[in-house]
This record gives sequence, structure tokens and C-alpha cells, in this order.
Amino acid sequence: MKDLKPILAEHPFFEGLKPDYLELLVGCASNVRFDAGSYLCREGEEANRFFLIRHGKVAVQVHGGHLGPITLQTEGPGEIIGWAWLVPPHRWSVDVLALEMVRAIALDGKCLRGKCEENHDLGYELFKRFSSVVAERLDATRRQLLDVYGLRG
Repeated sequence: MKDLKPILAEHPFFEGLKPDYLELLVGCASNVRFDAGSYLCREGEEANRFFLIRHGKVAVQVHGGHLGPITLQTEGPGEIIGWAWLVPPHRWSVDVLALEMVRAIALDGKCLRGKCEENHDLGYELFKRFSSVVAERLDATRRQLLDVYGLRG
């Protein structure tokens, strides 16, 4: 089995993370693969992991009623998918669809929550990193809504 620590260390999300934190995270990590057309997660399911995308592209989607799925974002290599594992009730609020074959590192949310409870400094570091991702995604969604409604000039 390949050691995932160097792969985690190279991912932009974990850039500059202390080596001892990486050592803790690697125990929660596994390689995963999704074929095009399969879902990494579905809205309403338990959010028990997040993904570091290494290869391929995914669509982050919400249900648009009679319009069908609406793609909020398309993410690819170097991106992270999922923060619902961090915040109760730990349920996905989106679908994430593999647009092409995807290779990723999955990190187990229950495992990570336990490690964060044991090591609050690790928890704070992860929270800061996820807060940045959430803020970026919310801003991108806001800009998308302004475009849809023709409110940006």
C-alpha cells in the first residue's frame, strides 16, 4: 500500500501543514476512484468524508425542481469537495457528480472529528482551511446568482 502522506503534503489544501498533523491525517485517508457518471455523494446522505481531487472533474449540483440538476461549480485537480462532515448534522446539501473518471483521496470525517477532539490545534487549523474554502465557494455562488439575474454590470 502506497503511503499517502506525500500525496497529502503535495495537495494545495494542505500546503504548509505541520508534518505531525499530516501524520495524524494520513490515518484517516484512502484512495478512491469514481467512474464518469457516478456520484461521490448525494444530497441528504450522511456526510462522513471529504475529497481531495487528484484527477478528473466533478460537478457540484443542487436540485432545481422541474429544471433538474443545476450545476453550481465544476471542480478539478487540486480542489477539495465537502465540508459537511465538519458541521452537524453531517449531511450533504449537494450532489457531486463525476463528469469524467475521478481519482481522489477520501478523508474519513468521523476519524478526523475524533482526531480534532484529541488535538484542538489540529482542529483549529482544519477549521481555518475549510472556512476559506466555504467563503470562496459562497462568493462564487453569489457572483453566479448576480450573473443569472443580470445584476452585475
